[in-house]
Amino acid sequence: MPAWYSLEWFKLSTLKGFVWANPWYLYSLLAIPLLFLFRWIFYTQSKQKLELSVSHTSVQNSWLIWLRFTIPGFFILGMVGILMALARPQRFNQSKEQYGEGIDIVLGIDISESMLYNDLQPNRLEAAKQVASKFISGRKNDRIGLVVFAGESFSLSPLTTDYDMLKQYLKELNSDLIKTSGTAIGNALASCINRLRDVPGNSKVAIIISDGDNTAGSLDPLTAVELAKTFGIRVYTIAIGKSNQKEVVDERTLRQLAKEGKGQFFRATDEQTLEKIFEQINMFEKNQIKSNVHKDVSDYYYVYLNWGVSFFLMSFLLKNTFLGNIMED
Repeated sequence: MPAWYSLEWFKLSTLKGFVWANPWYLYSLLAIPLLFLFRWIFYTQSKQKLELSVSHTSVQNSWLIWLRFTIPGFFILGMVGILMALARPQRFNQSKEQYGEGIDIVLGIDISESMLYNDLQPNRLEAAKQVASKFISGRKNDRIGLVVFAGESFSLSPLTTDYDMLKQYLKELNSDLIKTSGTAIGNALASCINRLRDVPGNSKVAIIISDGDNTAGSLDPLTAVELAKTFGIRVYTIAIGKSNQKEVVDERTLRQLAKEGKGQFFRATDEQTLEKIFEQINMFEKNQIKSNVHKDVSDYYYVYLNWGVSFFLMSFLLKNTFLGNIMED
């Protein structure tokens, strides 16, 4: 997301993308011109003025004429920002409850620094995101969760059938999400297991997408795969990267996990990778899937509150300068 001071927040496309929790405050924006009209009627017209003999042309062309609107302009913008903040702009992702037959799948995606290597275009991480996004687009009724890892791992999304939400999470993935360096494949698989272990049925799959061997973490990958077998979870692995490049892709761990986890190993550079994964997974017996409502709400009122306060402060500061005196009506 852009910083709060970015003008992106005022683009029509951005504003249309919000759900407004208190939309009636937006209608109050229409009252702002009326407030200044009443001020002009009841205050400005009642003030005594000293008429000066000044050339009308010179005043019209003077830049001072335009400065008179600076203070009220900032004040109006401040009111707009506050009212937009009170309207509470939000974005949320929601998966609806539904029934069907499907498979429970958790994707574990490597976001370590080595994934920024560009033997795949534009880099390995972006290629992994594309693979994952295409995989998600090819599913139907399957519940999918998301785990990311580098030197440590964490769960980014629970099991859900809201594929649009998952693809949005994928789009926002970057290597800065986890500061710990390394590749903790064992921990990543353990995070996938935690999402799947209490799920009923026999169709449970963990898919690990990475570019290298296990170099970090507190759990050995082979120990993690034994836990996966205990909970009836199949483990598939996908290697991202070209092994003949400078940054060599070490496939040993990924191949072992797939072998021990009764799954299969794939290389992402193979054009048939996704089709093979689909064929293997679709052979599983389907579980009865009940998808619960998962609602992820994000508030953005603070963005417009910051803008509103900034404009108010600017108008108050200018009021104490020469603009607050010589620009009086």
